[in-house]
Amino acid sequence: MAAAKTPVDVVVLAAGLGTRMKSALPKVMHPLAGRPMVAHLLATVAGLAPQRVVVVVGPGMEAVARAVAPLPTAVQADRRGTGDAVKVALPALADFAAGTVLVLYGDTPLISAGTMQRVLDSRAAGHAIVVLGFRPAEPGGYGRLVLGRDGGLDRIVEAKDAGPKLFASGLCNSGVMAFDAATLPGLLARLDTNNAKGEFYLTDTVAHARADGRSCAVVEGGEEELLGINSRAELAVAEAVVQRELRARAMAGGATLLDPATVWLSHDTTMGRDVIIGPSVVFAPGVTVADNVEIRAFSHLEGAKIASGAIIGPFARLRPGAEIGANAHIGNFVEIKASTIGAGAKANHLAYVGDATVGAGANLGAGTITCNYDGWNKHRTVIGDGAFIGSHVALVAPVTVGNGAIVGAGSVVTQDVPEDALYVERAEARTQIGWAAARRASRAAKRKAG
Repeated sequence: MAAAKTPVDVVVLAAGLGTRMKSALPKVMHPLAGRPMVAHLLATVAGLAPQRVVVVVGPGMEAVARAVAPLPTAVQADRRGTGDAVKVALPALADFAAGTVLVLYGDTPLISAGTMQRVLDSRAAGHAIVVLGFRPAEPGGYGRLVLGRDGGLDRIVEAKDAGPKLFASGLCNSGVMAFDAATLPGLLARLDTNNAKGEFYLTDTVAHARADGRSCAVVEGGEEELLGINSRAELAVAEAVVQRELRARAMAGGATLLDPATVWLSHDTTMGRDVIIGPSVVFAPGVTVADNVEIRAFSHLEGAKIASGAIIGPFARLRPGAEIGANAHIGNFVEIKASTIGAGAKANHLAYVGDATVGAGANLGAGTITCNYDGWNKHRTVIGDGAFIGSHVALVAPVTVGNGAIVGAGSVVTQDVPEDALYVERAEARTQIGWAAARRASRAAKRKAG
């Protein structure tokens, strides 16, 4: 029989300085798939539908508090270990006397909702504490889990305090723990600093619970999902794990990735069916791709919406606010920013379109530029349905080109162009027969004369 569901509160420990990251950015703020690793974890936690979540931060970590808002934070003024960190969080859980308190770590963001639920189910079966263990290929500095004769958890020993025999054990502590909420305050009150680090170890609560005759248990998880991120190298490993999952999800949903290992996705990338993604395409946050879209190699997309049937790239850049209409073409070395491109419109090469509205079926020739910034303010360009903009045209905003109008190549457009009109602006052309030959002869004579 499955264990009954019990109320859950979650404490996320995120006060670590992350000195090995060599960064002014708090460790848990370093991104995975386009969002801070702590936000990655909290998105998974939300799937558990907890009653409350509190994040423990250190002094001066306002950036973390902003990132996790509206969730409350508790400040660990003196970093005196994990036991002290959880004690700091208790006031936010003061009226919570029944159920489970789940303790997670902001720098261990890959743990799955399924694994968290297995820990909670084990706790709900009546154990005072449940610890998530794992068996890494290199146990190294992880704390070791010591099992009793009954198969339950007897105690947790930090690596620095373990003797040679215990150090050789392969069953390690991930740090994730679930507590009977009613007994947690009393267990925390009994912690001391009599250990190698001189800190309050949360792991010592297991020995105290066992001394009280309470049962403790271990649930095992996989090494990959319990990866702790303490360095740039470990961050890269975690990013690779997340990218594999995102690529697999995209392909399972009906997208074709021609070279999956070179495609980089964000946590919120959305793709429809029959999408084709070429090699070395990067999706920054905020991109939505409809069905039957092709995104060709070496394109970079951020904050963009792409409608069905559109073709993007190769070597295209879509910046925030780009909205590409159905069956539109955005070609090589074309940049779109804060602009709407109508259905069937084309900008096939070497163009910049910023702060503009391009109508359905319009065509922008090579070298088209919307001059949207005057040094102080941004201005908008409007190009009507079916308009044709010749090559090497500069549209000086604010300006409107009417439906069906044609702008001749090389023009600088500084005034509105009426519907179906032709606009041509260029200097008068002159041809002087024989001028070039005469110039060469003159220069040769001067050289000969010294």
